[in-house]
Amino acid sequence: MEEHHKPVLLSEVMLELSPQKGENYLDLTAGFAGHASSILDVTQNYKDSTLVDRDQYAIDYLTEKFANFPIEILHTDFYSAALQLYECGKTYDLILADFGVSSPQLDLGSRGFSFMHEGPLDMRMDVRQELSADTIINHWSENSLIEIFEKYGEMSPGFAQKVARIIRLNRPFESTTQLADAIANETRNSRIHPATKVFQAVRIVVNDELSIIESTLPLLPKLLKPGGRLAIITFHSLEDRLVKDFFKDASSRGEESELKIITKKPITAEKVELVNNPRARSAKLRVARGC
Repeated sequence: MEEHHKPVLLSEVMLELSPQKGENYLDLTAGFAGHASSILDVTQNYKDSTLVDRDQYAIDYLTEKFANFPIEILHTDFYSAALQLYECGKTYDLILADFGVSSPQLDLGSRGFSFMHEGPLDMRMDVRQELSADTIINHWSENSLIEIFEKYGEMSPGFAQKVARIIRLNRPFESTTQLADAIANETRNSRIHPATKVFQAVRIVVNDELSIIESTLPLLPKLLKPGGRLAIITFHSLEDRLVKDFFKDASSRGEESELKIITKKPITAEKVELVNNPRARSAKLRVARGC
């Protein structure tokens, strides 16, 4: 099958997880099998492994790719999957969660994730849900926009107010590029496109990303076998802070600790990968071992 997605930090994930033949594997954000393919090629344990994604496009791809293998594929968000698997008593040698947006989501204009491609204001990872970027951008109050831009876009209060006002005065918006252009035309040049943090904030809210991560993290040690390895990849400071704080807490309870931290500092991409896959520039990998 055609490769849809370049997995970030693949060699680092393989080194840190160190998959062994026969081990079972849980991928909570399997996407287009970038990491899963490499790990399962080593473990060869399909029948005891689980792949999860809430994106129907990814599920269709995974179902086709692994059609001849007895692997469990779950179409749901990673919190619901983790809770379901925990309640079923499942445990794993290897667990991976990659919290980034996949390349197909960014590159396909019709998904509305990126202002680099014209498309509708959508941004839903799971198209079955009602809330979309259109609702937030075109219907939420200026104060609500300011709040999410500050909290999830990590904007200064002044810039958040300015962008929210631009949106209120120029809506309705029908496309990603129309929104991005309106913001760019009214703001000063900066190192990054001024709409970048707007899209980050709206995407986080649409998909309830941080709340789902926060709810999922406490379940992961319970799904991990003693000595099992847990790897998490984040893409911005809000995600990484949640993972860092959770790892610290779960590993500092003395005899009741659930995890042992393997990576004292997050692992980032090497220069070679950054050349071949620029989206890896903000990726951070943290790894822990089950107690």
